[in-house]
Amino acid sequence: MTSTAVITGMGILAPTGLGTADHWSSTLAGRTAIGPISRFDPDRYPSRLAGEIGDFDPKAHGIPNRLLPQTDHMTRLALVAAEWAVEDAGVKPGELTEYGIGVVTASSAGGFAFGHRELHNLWSKGPEHVSAYQSFAWFYAVNTGQISIRHGLRGPGGVVVTEQAGGLDAVAKARRHLRDDVHMVIAGGVDGSPSPWGWVAQLAGGRISTVDDPERAYLPFDADASGHVPGEGGALFVLESPESARARGVRSWYGEIAGYASTFDPPPATGRPSNLRRAAELALADAALEPGDIDVVFADAAGIPELDRAEADAVREVFGPHGVPVTAPKTMTGRLGAGGAALDLATAVLSIRDGVIPPTANVRQPVPEYGIDLVLGRRDVPVSAALVLARGHGGFNAATVVTRQR
Repeated sequence: MTSTAVITGMGILAPTGLGTADHWSSTLAGRTAIGPISRFDPDRYPSRLAGEIGDFDPKAHGIPNRLLPQTDHMTRLALVAAEWAVEDAGVKPGELTEYGIGVVTASSAGGFAFGHRELHNLWSKGPEHVSAYQSFAWFYAVNTGQISIRHGLRGPGGVVVTEQAGGLDAVAKARRHLRDDVHMVIAGGVDGSPSPWGWVAQLAGGRISTVDDPERAYLPFDADASGHVPGEGGALFVLESPESARARGVRSWYGEIAGYASTFDPPPATGRPSNLRRAAELALADAALEPGDIDVVFADAAGIPELDRAEADAVREVFGPHGVPVTAPKTMTGRLGAGGAALDLATAVLSIRDGVIPPTANVRQPVPEYGIDLVLGRRDVPVSAALVLARGHGGFNAATVVTRQR
């Protein structure tokens, strides 16, 4: 039994870039990948910006023709991310143990674009024009299923549906499987719903910015904060125990999932405070670390003033006023649903690897009363441990501590 999960591989697909290198270079440069929606005509909607992944050709990335009719756009992204993570971990297809490797993904929307198309066919053409693949292509667990099938994996599988917190929750579930002597787990989140149906669902939450300037629409912790911008993408990881990695001949890895905790907020009508602080404290305790051991916090960064204040309060109460650098690189991509925290975790791992804290883009007027050390420009400093925070709509809180190899 192990209490530590190590990251031996990861695959990133994000608005900031396809692959780890492109995403990381764009992030360090502070390049905003938010822009006008191109997947459909957004003019009829009050919000018209998104963080989209451009130039993604599923065939060019190895998705076979037989899978194209039965997969949603976000599932194709997830299949490529899983493939890249497996390759990055140095796992050969013939080495994958059928029952010893699991898959756990996170989702907030499922295959909304696929479902939208089939519903349109139903009402405009009739039921005989609805694809039989609609029965599963829209489903929350479809990424887990398709990744498992493609790689011939029959280990424990699962999906978590906790919106933005999902990426961290999926990694935590994978960590629990490793404690039960599962050899390896592919875990994380790739999400997005670039379709009118998915867009209407997001608008219903009342948290999307209606600003049309890509550099002013999503401004967490800023005096002009007015909501967030949705996006698509995320990251998947290959997680193993240190013993499993060494048995494969692996001597170094990206980092270690040292601590995790989740909490749930009370109903808003009660007036009781958020439990995000409690999640952070429990994650630190799980990692056997003190607040002073954390070099950077990757913030959830809701972009809603009251939610930004609640997160700033939690950070300040744990670390003290201006007690730790806080960054929100998701300002360059938008909030990616269940893929957002997974991408933050990947970015935190790269921050540790290279000794640099990426910036929070576009924020010009940080609210002084929040009392946090918001990173507005790249900082080249040693990073040994990072805390990643995430909150899912509906009261979900998650916190994960990732450290360099110990």
